[in-house]
Amino acid sequence: SWAVSARAVLDLPRRRAPQKPAQEAADLNDILAERGACGVGFVANLSNEPSFNVVRDALTALGCMEHRGGCGSDNDSGDGAGLMSGIPWDLFDDWASKEGLAPFERTHTGVGMVFLPQNENSMAEAKAAVEKVFTDEGLEVLGWRPVPFNLSVVGRNAKETMPNILQIFVRIAKEDDADDIERELYICRKLIERATKSASWADELYFCSLSSRTIIYKGMLRSEVLGQFYLDLKNELYKSPFAIYHRRFSTNTSPRWPLAQPMRLLGHNGEINTIQGNLNWMRSREATIQSPVWRGRENELRPFGDPKASDSANLDSAAELLLRSGRSPAEAMMMLVPEAYKNHPTLSVKYPEVIDFYEYYKGQMEAWDGPALLLFSDGRTVGACLDRNGLRPARYWKTSDGFVYVASEVGVIPMDESKVVMKGRLGPGMMITVDLETGQVLENTEVKKNVASAKPYGTWLQESTRSIKPVNFQSSPVMDNETILRHQQAFGYSSEDVQMVIETMASQGKEPTFCMGDDIPLAVLSQKPHMLFDYFKQRFAQVTNPAIDPLREGLVMSLEVNIGKRGNILEVGPENADQVTLSSPVLNEGELESLLKDPKLKPKVLSTYFNIRKGLDGSLENAIKALCEEADAAVRSGSQLLVLSDRSEALEPTRPAVPILLAVGAIHQHLIQNGLRMSASIVADTAQCFSTHQFACLIGYGASAICPYLALETCRQWRLSNKTVNLMRNGKMPTVTIEQAQRNFIK
Repeated sequence: SWAVSARAVLDLPRRRAPQKPAQEAADLNDILAERGACGVGFVANLSNEPSFNVVRDALTALGCMEHRGGCGSDNDSGDGAGLMSGIPWDLFDDWASKEGLAPFERTHTGVGMVFLPQNENSMAEAKAAVEKVFTDEGLEVLGWRPVPFNLSVVGRNAKETMPNILQIFVRIAKEDDADDIERELYICRKLIERATKSASWADELYFCSLSSRTIIYKGMLRSEVLGQFYLDLKNELYKSPFAIYHRRFSTNTSPRWPLAQPMRLLGHNGEINTIQGNLNWMRSREATIQSPVWRGRENELRPFGDPKASDSANLDSAAELLLRSGRSPAEAMMMLVPEAYKNHPTLSVKYPEVIDFYEYYKGQMEAWDGPALLLFSDGRTVGACLDRNGLRPARYWKTSDGFVYVASEVGVIPMDESKVVMKGRLGPGMMITVDLETGQVLENTEVKKNVASAKPYGTWLQESTRSIKPVNFQSSPVMDNETILRHQQAFGYSSEDVQMVIETMASQGKEPTFCMGDDIPLAVLSQKPHMLFDYFKQRFAQVTNPAIDPLREGLVMSLEVNIGKRGNILEVGPENADQVTLSSPVLNEGELESLLKDPKLKPKVLSTYFNIRKGLDGSLENAIKALCEEADAAVRSGSQLLVLSDRSEALEPTRPAVPILLAVGAIHQHLIQNGLRMSASIVADTAQCFSTHQFACLIGYGASAICPYLALETCRQWRLSNKTVNLMRNGKMPTVTIEQAQRNFIK
């Protein structure tokens, strides 16, 4: 969960997204499955009058985005296209009258757009399971409507996997509030997913939407045939005040009907690069999520992420949880996809409350980060927002006859320019919303000011958040030459590591440069001993991201880290701001000492050493279990900071240290599984970390900060060595002080 900072940048290349994670922790192989570059947009009528023209314009724009999507090998099966709109009640009342049914009570009726199994027997079982859940929840099933379609426009590949498509109508008599009705339908869908997950046809049952406000028509289709396939979309009784449309481009995997978009709230052009971490953190907070609006039924909502779903579907799931728990769509998107707010010239001067909002949630919710243009609607508000880098294009315009359009490119709808009264493009981190009930169009800062002014976030931060001020580096070594050499050997440093990595970083303040290629065996095949870090390689966004150079990185990214308990994300209050802020995840010894003195954190130092003389009881596996149990007990006793340390005055051959990466990862996962992960932060105080790759591994597997005490001691010893002193004296090397050498290394 990294904070974000500053202004930003350009329209750059477009494609789409990593996908799935796995069972307990998000799995790398699944993650790499879903990517692409989509076309998206919306049409909204400011008078909130349902109109067939809105739907027709959306389909016209969607048809113009065929080039943004992909096709299968048959050159006819699209990667996916879809449309979200308000519920076309006139159309459904007309159908009901023909079926001899009474007109629907619109404020108390929910409509589900359902993909059902192809097999008739399986479909009957699925329908029975769905009806049972609704009946058990006290809802009245009014009927099923077969959705009329034209099969001739479907590609060969898409036909093979095409589900049965039906709509279910249910009456919710026990609730009167519109938000409570939406919550009840959300709970029902979650219960249906639970009740059917062990069925052989479970993967074939999918609710595109289940709502009293919105409905979604989508499929594995090309954009220009969506309106031809669903005959409802050609019926002039299909009226809506808004419509969101989406054309999908997918690579690296075969498209599927449920993966077409829009999702239940969002249409997403982009990819979430941080999806594996996002899913694991969502799983971590499952035990702490509570809200009065759920009336004690939170357990029925879990899990909040689906390893089998795409990155877009999981982001949609997180947004839906926040929305159904009482957040507005704009607030949910600000929490999940924050803009680069630090050093922002406009926000700093005119809207400090927006910065306070982002600062507050920086310690509560990790950003869902990556290139993204997100369109969203809950049926009352329609909007769009862009990621903090601005890596996807988005244009908007408003006309004199009261319509607002947003699209990922211009020219998708024939437009009389004389009617355009406002137009622009979304910049990095910007947002635009349309309130259908009031007819207001709010641009970026207006939206965010309204959201941020709702609570006194600034006051809470001032009263509760503490910062660790930078502490000067030690000015002299703490080990003699023999002791440091023994430590370096014990913790896996080679002379090459010291001379080519640590000393280069200390002298120049940058990563060492090596030739490309690697002419030694992979760690897993090597006959030589390797540090655990060597078995890991960096992941990167292979498909869709432009390079993020250091200049751009300085504008849109920050190294700030929050330490301490992360509270219930569904509750807003000053207790959630009670954390310590670090300016960097890399600490020197003095800064770690300051952190250990914070009384509210109740820090607990856990030694990673274990005794191998105890026979089987002295195994590495048992040592890790004991370490996890010790961490568990500390957190349950109120500790908000676990410091895993391999410091020791005397090294002994019979008392090795657990590899720090293994210790961090094990405790991280143990706390997740026991519902305690949000209650404490993990800091590594270790000799086993000296290269940028090693720091990245520790942070990636659960550490919030690292104090590399042996690497810093190595910097001090290097600076005071005769060789270094002579090189600097003779002008062969830039002169740096002992403090500057350590600062260079950390930089």
